[in-house]
Amino acid sequence: MKIVKSEDLVRTIPDGCTIAFTGFGGMGQCDRILMDIRRRFLETGHPKNLTIFHAAGQSDRNNGIEYLAEEGLIKRIIGGHWGLAPKIRKMIEDNKIDAYCLPQGQLTHLFRTIANGLPGQISPIGLGTFVDPRIDGGKFNERTKTKENLVEILTIDDQEYLFYKAISFDYVLIRGTSADENGNITTEEEPLKLEILSAAQAAKACGGKVIVQVKYLAKSGTFHPKEVVIPGYLVDYVVIAENPMEEHRQIPNCVYHPVYSGELRVPVEQATPLPMSVRKIIGRRAVQELTKNAVVNLGIGIPGDVIGPITVEEGLNSDIILTIESGIIGGVPIGSNQFGIAKNAEVILDHGSQFDHYHGAGVDLAFMGAAEVDRFGNVNVSKFGNRSVGCGGFIDVTQPAKKVIFCTTFTTGGLEVEIDRGKIRILQEGKNKKFVSDVNQITFSGKYAAKHDKKVIYVTERAVFQLTLEGLELVEIAPGIDLERDILGQMDFQPKISDHLKLMDPRIFQPSPMELIMT
Repeated sequence: MKIVKSEDLVRTIPDGCTIAFTGFGGMGQCDRILMDIRRRFLETGHPKNLTIFHAAGQSDRNNGIEYLAEEGLIKRIIGGHWGLAPKIRKMIEDNKIDAYCLPQGQLTHLFRTIANGLPGQISPIGLGTFVDPRIDGGKFNERTKTKENLVEILTIDDQEYLFYKAISFDYVLIRGTSADENGNITTEEEPLKLEILSAAQAAKACGGKVIVQVKYLAKSGTFHPKEVVIPGYLVDYVVIAENPMEEHRQIPNCVYHPVYSGELRVPVEQATPLPMSVRKIIGRRAVQELTKNAVVNLGIGIPGDVIGPITVEEGLNSDIILTIESGIIGGVPIGSNQFGIAKNAEVILDHGSQFDHYHGAGVDLAFMGAAEVDRFGNVNVSKFGNRSVGCGGFIDVTQPAKKVIFCTTFTTGGLEVEIDRGKIRILQEGKNKKFVSDVNQITFSGKYAAKHDKKVIYVTERAVFQLTLEGLELVEIAPGIDLERDILGQMDFQPKISDHLKLMDPRIFQPSPMELIMT
């Protein structure tokens, strides 16, 4: 292991190489090194034509791979999500770079597959979605459609699987908290474990270099062996962040706080209940699907922002197991641009291990957002309007989950409602319909789910649908809502209407707690 200055290190990165990153949202990126790569490129035009590989999103709109959003610096990107990377996203949308969007969990497992020297990752995850090579093969813009296939169909014992091809890495950039003189790496102040060990092992399997950014340098022999996450023999270079405020923030909103790394627990009973809103109404109806001791996943958006606080408000938090794809189990999830962490987490697993459970056993209930829903029950969260955000872990979670609850407003773009005395009234309809005849991109396959008898519910502020073999069926309507004007008139297709159509629980629309009792 060699301790180097970041500005010296980036001078050795050649044109056209492949670099893998670890991180999640605005957390865990090697910002100092990324800033210096960008600085050198702007000064010299090198390194250029890089291939970038990452699993989770790598930015909070300002940091991470956003530093590399310069035309000519990147040639190809392989990743899971760019919703919080607007500059990279625009390069994809403008066909400035080749772009492959693959499921986040498959990418975390691909690190392990590559580390094992195997040719690729085999999984059913992605069948029937835009990742399926019979649809788009994960090719995320027009420019990429004629490029090589990274996903193929594989049949084993008459069962179809997707084969995700291995990628060879020249460098892997990893972040830890401390390095000792032998290069051993710990992560005591990091909020997440991520996939840093398998990424380091993958680089070595490819003959590549492992670069780790840390905050502290420790004397050799001072780490407890169980605290070491990456052994020193895997590490080639260590960069010390000289200005953590800018280069090594623990989370986007904080340089360091012990609560986010699990070193401090805070009283959650003091949390202020969420104010009544459309999002809270949707979350409250969704929470009614909970069962005692259920293992639950929360997706980004409405689920990640409101489900956790509502379960605390209703006193249900201790009777369920909340999980987040980043590796969090238990606690109270933090939403918005800090999605992926929680206060008072019980367990913080590595990224890939969390997806092992999601893929194999499947969570009991998955609460996910939706940008578009169509007549077949397909859901799009990855590419809509002029936004190409990617799928993240959405496909990995929803496809094997035992039950999926999609949480979305009925329309978007200026929707205003009034919530009063147990009823909801639409004051101003959103400009854009979310229930369309055909989604722009299939991120969740309603046909695949119905074929496999999956229980799927679509929750909005004014109506609840369920998935059937024939498509969507309207099963609940909110008090105060007109069926023809507010529901059917705001859809591009005619859903089946249940013979037992009922009102949504009026407690959802009251400001006081619902006093739910789970069975």
